[in-house]
Amino acid sequence: MSGDIYQQRRARLSKEIGSAGVAILAAGPECIRYRDVHYPYRPDSDLRYLCGFPEPESILVLAPGREDGECLLFCRPRDPERELWDGRRAGVSGAVQQYGVDEAFPIAEFEQRLPDLLDGREQVFLALARHSSVQKQVMRAINALKQQQRRGLIAPHAVLDLEDALHDMRLRKQPEEIALMRRAAEVSAAAHCRAMRSCRAGMMEYQIAAEVHHELERNGMTPAYGSIVGGGANACVLHYIENTDELRDGDLLLIDAGAECEGYCADITRTFPVNGRFSGPQKALYEVVLKAQLDAIAAARPGADWNAPHRAAVAALTEGLMALGLLQGSSAAELIESEAYKRFYMHSTGHWLGMDVHDVGAYKVDGQWRPLEAGMVLTIEPGLYIAPDSEGVDPAFLGIGIRIEDDVLITETGNEVLTSGVPKAVADIEALMAAAA
Repeated sequence: MSGDIYQQRRARLSKEIGSAGVAILAAGPECIRYRDVHYPYRPDSDLRYLCGFPEPESILVLAPGREDGECLLFCRPRDPERELWDGRRAGVSGAVQQYGVDEAFPIAEFEQRLPDLLDGREQVFLALARHSSVQKQVMRAINALKQQQRRGLIAPHAVLDLEDALHDMRLRKQPEEIALMRRAAEVSAAAHCRAMRSCRAGMMEYQIAAEVHHELERNGMTPAYGSIVGGGANACVLHYIENTDELRDGDLLLIDAGAECEGYCADITRTFPVNGRFSGPQKALYEVVLKAQLDAIAAARPGADWNAPHRAAVAALTEGLMALGLLQGSSAAELIESEAYKRFYMHSTGHWLGMDVHDVGAYKVDGQWRPLEAGMVLTIEPGLYIAPDSEGVDPAFLGIGIRIEDDVLITETGNEVLTSGVPKAVADIEALMAAAA
């Protein structure tokens, strides 16, 4: 992203909070894995969205109308000894030169400078659900200002949630963001195709995961989340991440994996036969899920409400389950009303996608499902999960888990499936796997 884009975003947010407000965003510290080993650090999405700064222990302050600069960044100072061990830091001067903030200060000075930044402001905007230590510092600064009112200092009288305005901005993707998401989708699709071509009975789930991750990382990307590679009944565990079992001839394999490209995520799920050929029951159940997904994608268009794809998917799944004898009732409408389908389909049909895999943005506005708009990106991922211990079910379906997931961009006239580069029709999957055999 160019510096101009970050500046435009900050200007939009500053307009939202107004000249009487000040916004404070914090990035978390590094997280210890054990002893002196850290987990890989991922920059805070909100802070990165506004200035691109990727380092831990940093705080961004937006103070509209401030004479000495409206955008301030508090960050770790340069430290040659620590940089020798842990890597380069931008430091105070680098923050200004490389990231376009107006002023930068050492992070240790944040609490000391905070009262001056709050003085005369009516409102403080914070991410109230996160970073309790920063909230405590803000409250101490407000109390200190209140104690000095006789000296003419004025404390804010309200602490408000910053996320409503900021996350509404993030929900609508700009062309530069869509380009990164499209690239993440392309590489993720290539990774899923690689997994299909590589898969053989007798391989381990983690070996297929390695094929996926190799494709992501050789393209300069990392996994956007913990990859799910579940063979057989493991696919019935929605967030299965052990990836340790052997793949068996005759089973299906469900892979839920995606890339992160410069902070933007893809999220794809495909389910395919380990041996390259769907059995009769597998194909029958798969076709139900595929129809549900195609119907849901067709329902994702500008002006439709958020829940329209889910309603379309539930209708198709319920009708398909009735046709296969997995649900019994007088009508599909009756079974939908009673939520009988939840025995085999217990999650929603999608979520927002962007800098976070489960991206930010309200799903309802004023108590009503939010209308879809051009620039929004969502996943569409219906599934069916017939647990091995399901009672009263035809044994041919037991232990089958199927999910099909794509990333869908809402456009002015309809939608675009960003992840169409990996096949999902039965014939196309079998042809891809046969060609690699």
